[in-house]
Parts: sequence; C-alpha cells; structure tokens
Amino acid sequence: MTLRSLPDRRPFLTAALALLTLTALAAGAISAEQRAKDLFGAKKLPAVAPAQSFGFYSKGCFTGGVALPMDGPSWEVMRPSRNRRWGHPAMIALIEKLARDARADGWPGLLIGDVSQPRGGPMMTGHASHQIGLDADIWLTPMPRRPLTFAERETMSATLMVDEKTHLVKEALWTPAHTRLLKRAASYAEVERILVNPGIKKKLCDTVTGDRSWLRKIRPFWGHDYHFHMRIGCQPGSPGCKAQEATPDDDGCGKPLAWWFTEEPWRPNKNPDAPKARDLMTMANLPRECQAVLAAPDAPSLEAVTYQSGGAAAVAAAKQEPTEPAEMISSGNAVLPAAASAFAPTPKIGIPVPRPRPGN
Repeated sequence: MTLRSLPDRRPFLTAALALLTLTALAAGAISAEQRAKDLFGAKKLPAVAPAQSFGFYSKGCFTGGVALPMDGPSWEVMRPSRNRRWGHPAMIALIEKLARDARADGWPGLLIGDVSQPRGGPMMTGHASHQIGLDADIWLTPMPRRPLTFAERETMSATLMVDEKTHLVKEALWTPAHTRLLKRAASYAEVERILVNPGIKKKLCDTVTGDRSWLRKIRPFWGHDYHFHMRIGCQPGSPGCKAQEATPDDDGCGKPLAWWFTEEPWRPNKNPDAPKARDLMTMANLPRECQAVLAAPDAPSLEAVTYQSGGAAAVAAAKQEPTEPAEMISSGNAVLPAAASAFAPTPKIGIPVPRPRPGN
C-alpha cells in the first residue's frame, strides 16, 4: 500500500492544528489577565461612596471603607506597612468599641492585625477572606504599657498561645482576661462568629461556667493561635453581600470539637503545592461590581477617610449621594507614608494570619 492509497487526513490535521491554536490563544489570554490580588493590593485609598459590601467574605470587595487610626486610647495598629487597617464603617466602629469595653474589663488594650485593604478584594498574602470589610484580626497579645515604635509594630512577634504538638493552650500564658476578651467580642449582636485555634476553643469549653451561650460564636479553625478572627454579618445597605451560614445553636463543645483532637485534621495536605485561590483569581471571578469599585477615583485624602470617634469619617462617606460605583466622586492627590504598601514583605515570625491545614 502506498501513501497515496491512505485516506486523505489533511482535514483532520487542519482541524487538530486549529484546535491547538485556539487552546494556545485561550491560555495566553488567561495568563495575560492580571490577578485581582495585584490590582486590589495596589490601591492605597478607598473609593468614596456609601458603604457597601459586594460578594462573599472570600470573594468580593467593598466601597465606603474607612481606616482605623494608627493609635487610639486603647489600641495600636500592627504591621502598618501592609495598609490593611481598612474596613466597613460598622467594623471599624466595632473595633473601637471592643477596645474601649475590653479595657473596662481589664484588658490593657488591643493590638490590631489585618482588617482589609482599602477596597477589599483578595490580598497579596495571608488570607482567603477579609475581602468585604467585615473581618478583623486581633492579637491575643495585650497592648504594652508604652507606645510601640513603628519599627516594633513591624517586627514584634505575637505570642503563640497554643502548643503546636498537643494543640492545647499553653497554661502558663492563658489568663482569665483572655476569656473575658473573647466573651466581650462575642457579646456584640453584629458579630456572627469568632475563629480561634481548636485548643483555645477547648480551653473555653473546659473552663467557662454560668452563661455559655456565647460559646456558639467561637469556632475552631486551623491557625488562629496568635490571634482571633472577628467577623460581623452583612450590613444594611449591602444587598449584594452574601451571608455566611449561621452557627449552630449549641455551644460547639461536643463531637465537632472532639474531631479536632484526632489525627485527621492534622494529616499533611495531600496537595500542599496547589496554588491558593487568591493566586488564581482574576476580576472575572469577583462580583461584577468589583470592576467599578477598582476603577473608581480615590478618596480625597487619608485624613478624610480615617475613622474618628463618633463616626465622623463614616458620616462623611454616607452623605454622598448614592451612585453607581463607576460614578464615585473624584479626588485630589492622596499620599501615604513611603513604607505603606500592600506589597511589603510579610515578616516570617509571629505573624497573626491564619495558617492553613499543615502541608508536607
């Protein structure tokens, strides 16, 4: 049989080459599309508009953000170069209230970790959530008696409260004041859940007497051994905000907690090198409103959108006429300290960000 007697395969080859070409073009288009975390991480100021959260805690953005002041009478912001002290006005107001109430309860003051980026969205490092301005990390290390320097805020290690081998609280470090702090945070109606290390949840289950109803909001999760993660619910005026499933009505101290003290939760991740969701997200993965949020002009200045006691910045934002995100008011030049950048390297020691399920 000669080659000429074989069926003509040219149409099949042509179709195969065309398919390969289309696949290559599609792959090129995907790789050329910028990651959402790069775009949102580059924003240093929020867009001024009525406060709204769009999407879910781990896939969204927000407008009308305000900044927690670097210093307050009972709090200090840690890791300031990361520029993650922004949130929905309701969240920032609640942090201020918690700091004030916790001091009355005997806690020296709060060290505030990450809240959100100015416009939310996926972060360059550290978190899957914190994207819609309704999450905040608060260290379990009390605020020192003297003010911390900028350098200390960047490098000071948070206190590891849990033994990494036993997954139990370090008894020498835990105090009744830690319990009072978590109870106070859980007492607010706005707070839907507080994430802590399973060892901390167990400590509370074993020691809290009297009213235990607040324990249902305390949820165990990997990491969270340097800090607790406070999450509030979707706020009024945010119809595009997607709520999280409600916590169970019981105290959470039974079988679900016992699972955390078996081998299963701590087995090595079968695919530890798999990319994180934030490393793959493009704008197409976020709610459509986030494109307009990203494109909107900056707020006039950092000072104009820094929360003041009594909600001055929040009021200023709320007075803007409701508009579509793409039509937000224009701004003047806004400047942050040269060191302030969401691209700042994450220190390797004592960072109060959630550590995921253990890898190999």
